[in-house]
Amino acid sequence: MADSINVPQFPEPYWRDSVSFDSYPKLTGTIKDTDVAIVGGGITGITAAYLLTKEGLKVTLIDAGVILNGVTGHTTAKITAQHGIIYDELIQHFGKEQASLYYQACMEAKKLIEDTIEKHDISCNYQTEDSFIYTNSEKYQSKLDTEKNAYDELDIPGELTNDIPIGLPVKAALKMKDQAQFHPLKYLKVLVDEAVKNGLKIYENTTATDVEYNKHPAIITRDEHRIHCRYVIQATHYPFYDGQGFYPTRMYPERSYVVAVKTPVKYPGGMYINAESPTRSLRSEEVNGEELWLFVGENHKTGQGGSTMKHYDALQQYAEEKFGISEYVYRWSAQDLTTLDKVPYIGPVTDEEEAVFVATGYRKWGMTNGTIAAKILSDRILDKESPYAELFSPSRFHADPAIRKFTSANADVAKHLIKGKLEYTNDNVKDLSTDDATVTRVKGKRTGVYKDKENILYAVDTTCKHLGCEVHWNSGDRTWDCPCHGSRYSYTGEVIEGPAVEPLNKVKLE
Repeated sequence: MADSINVPQFPEPYWRDSVSFDSYPKLTGTIKDTDVAIVGGGITGITAAYLLTKEGLKVTLIDAGVILNGVTGHTTAKITAQHGIIYDELIQHFGKEQASLYYQACMEAKKLIEDTIEKHDISCNYQTEDSFIYTNSEKYQSKLDTEKNAYDELDIPGELTNDIPIGLPVKAALKMKDQAQFHPLKYLKVLVDEAVKNGLKIYENTTATDVEYNKHPAIITRDEHRIHCRYVIQATHYPFYDGQGFYPTRMYPERSYVVAVKTPVKYPGGMYINAESPTRSLRSEEVNGEELWLFVGENHKTGQGGSTMKHYDALQQYAEEKFGISEYVYRWSAQDLTTLDKVPYIGPVTDEEEAVFVATGYRKWGMTNGTIAAKILSDRILDKESPYAELFSPSRFHADPAIRKFTSANADVAKHLIKGKLEYTNDNVKDLSTDDATVTRVKGKRTGVYKDKENILYAVDTTCKHLGCEVHWNSGDRTWDCPCHGSRYSYTGEVIEGPAVEPLNKVKLE
């Protein structure tokens, strides 16, 4: 690895760094006159707000932080129906008709994005690209053969090849033609502006904690304000309101990492992801006339990845070895949820609560899944039929593979719950280096302590406010991450990602 390469000190996604947004106030009172209340200002929430306000509905959107700074702000922004090796599996578990609907849903999302870009003349670096899954493993070569058969069965345009434009040696690759990529925040900024023109009300730094019912639902915020509405859309990545749908037991969180670099090699076009582990995904983005290469991968369950800087280092080393690095420009990470059967949950939170919707479990493919989620939920609110409602219904349950994965996922949660309580702790906080953290005990309580670059100590109770697991330090992003259900907190204890809605308790050091 080149010694002269400077590693970005702090994780910052290029998308956020290259677009500025208006700021919006915090909610300070009760709202009684809105049709739809949306919680979450990512691609699902903003697209739904755009579609609904366009039809004349009164919409209020709130976000616990600032809009477009969550998963959408940390995406790789591939607009594709090639979501890994998925279609043969979908045929086996759901049948040919539903597997075909999954592909059609992705392509309808792509078309919606294209039409919106054309309608509003949005400059967002939209490019049509072929998408490739490639492998150097004989095992996965046979899997790609099987997947190509699924493509043929579902009439998906595809091609098997052993030569890909990026120039990596491969045993086999499966191409899906005419997919796309773009700058997601340049696109969504225009949707925000259009929705605001149509009457959308946005409130930032406003955390939703619960939903209560009278005649219609009402969102309760952390400050005990209420938003009364006819419908609630939870576009919060992880549902803040479960409605006894037991979502924490039906999904698991994973983190992945991105390094954005400049190389001496010209990018040949295309979007790429390998079939085997560790994941290596690749695309480019034009920045001021230069090519930025995005290397993505190193997936692991949240809170269970050890020292997270090693994942950035692994991607940097891969980029250097394969293509060379002339400049290391950005690094960031993202968190995604995967459902038991790999298909997102989009629809009523439970069968009994049809006015409260959920959209979650996108499995790292949020550009298409998030867009179609907004369309499905908007159609439902507007009394339009959607052909995808049954496929994505959160109340579905398929015994294979759901029971087996349900058991293993929750056994893993139980293991980490117990392990965290018994874990060895380091009592010597005095020896803690700057910009580092440790776990100690203060008056018998497991306590996380971070020392910043000015030698100021921040101490928090490490018990997650969701279901009581113990959080672990994420050195790469300077956060406390829960290994059970993926809640993440800043080093000061503030919630970054749910399902937790309350901050970690602060601890006073003697």
